[in-house]
Amino acid sequence: MSDKNTRRVLAGLSAFAVAAGFAVTAGVGAASAAPGSLTWDDGNSRFTRTVSNTTPNEGDIVTVSTKFERTGGVVEWLQAVKDLHPTCFTYVSGNTSNPDVKPDYVRVAGNWPVYPNISPKSQTFEFSYRVGADCERGVPLMTTMHYSGSLGDGTYQNKGPTITVSKNTTTTSLAQVAGAQVGQPTTLAATVTGGAQGDTVEFFDGGSKIGAGTLNANGTAIYAWTPGSRGAHELMARFAGTAKANGSESSKQNIEVLSSDIVSTTVIAPVTNAQVGQSTTLKATVSPTAAAGGTVKFKDGGQLLAEVTVNASGEATYAWTPTTDGNHSITADYSGRAGVAASTASATVNVAAKPVQNTDSTTALTVGSAQVSVAQTISAQVTGSAGGTVTFKDGNTVIGTATVDSNGRASISWTPAVQGQRVIRAEYSGSGTVNASADQISVAVAAAPSGGDGDGGDGGTSSAGSLGTMFGSLGG
Repeated sequence: MSDKNTRRVLAGLSAFAVAAGFAVTAGVGAASAAPGSLTWDDGNSRFTRTVSNTTPNEGDIVTVSTKFERTGGVVEWLQAVKDLHPTCFTYVSGNTSNPDVKPDYVRVAGNWPVYPNISPKSQTFEFSYRVGADCERGVPLMTTMHYSGSLGDGTYQNKGPTITVSKNTTTTSLAQVAGAQVGQPTTLAATVTGGAQGDTVEFFDGGSKIGAGTLNANGTAIYAWTPGSRGAHELMARFAGTAKANGSESSKQNIEVLSSDIVSTTVIAPVTNAQVGQSTTLKATVSPTAAAGGTVKFKDGGQLLAEVTVNASGEATYAWTPTTDGNHSITADYSGRAGVAASTASATVNVAAKPVQNTDSTTALTVGSAQVSVAQTISAQVTGSAGGTVTFKDGNTVIGTATVDSNGRASISWTPAVQGQRVIRAEYSGSGTVNASADQISVAVAAAPSGGDGDGGDGGTSSAGSLGTMFGSLGG
């Protein structure tokens, strides 16, 4: 066929090309002579289109190239090349600058010669695209090209090669499940790579489906599972697959479901005659008595007063000395323990103002050298009056309470259990018309002795901190 000003529009397989024995691909689904490549002639022009990957995955980069050659005749100047691609592809780059990029094609313009017998005998135009998530899977997607030249235009419909996007390969993993109890909701979380937001994940206990969830933007689906029986359970998550992604399932996870915790209740005993500067007993009772061994945190509003161990009778007590009058919101939070659920109680305690005739006291705390596992004496000297009690604390944890003797002194034995810096506090309760006071010091607890009889010795008695720290009329 001779070159003319207007080229024939090829809309499929050219009977001439077949008769001439040229390698061609006939539209969607036809086989090509070489994977990802096809060649056809139109007059003295030969075109070879090559696709770097005809079965890409989502996110892959695919390069489509068209090679122009002259098999005879005269030179042709290529003036524009338009590469048509599926709209789900996104143009990334090409070997020619300043492209005109549209949703379904990329066009370049210039003036490139192709000679039949001298160099350059060919021109190749490459266009690279990223495969989008919205591409159909398993369906041949057409590519083709058009061009304009000095000898006329070529408009080639559905030439190919076609590109068939593969379904996503997925993986499914089930997060570790721990602490499951009969009758208590337990969160199951499965993460799927290769899925899409809104896809469904099913959860199984043994061979039985127990529920389903949908993937969020992070690729995770959750389901609140409430076990109905104790003992061994085999959990698994399955992603069934979609039109765009293959299915997958997690490995099986064997867990032990425990019996549900015993329900506990906490009650605060009524508090009467509370007064600023005077010791008032806060008492919390936790039932059943199986709750013994946990702790109760006493709070005044948002302020932590003390954390006290629950004794064998299910009781926790704390000598509280209010510093302000008015209504106080007292809470007792039981921590719970293995097999026993936590619980809480609250009460409003009215605190009266202190009498004007009250006098102030001072408390001076003395702590000797401290060593892990070595008992030592902690003493507090109260001035102002004998009587009342001193509560000793390690931070907010009560370590003991002692009565103030006739010399104004109260002492307890303390055996540190933890090495490091500790804050020891002595809180005098007040007595009669004498106001409460307190002192605290920072104590460095040394490591346990490496040998010997374990007697820490007195090491000399020294007053750490500011002796006689005056808290005065607390709240007064």
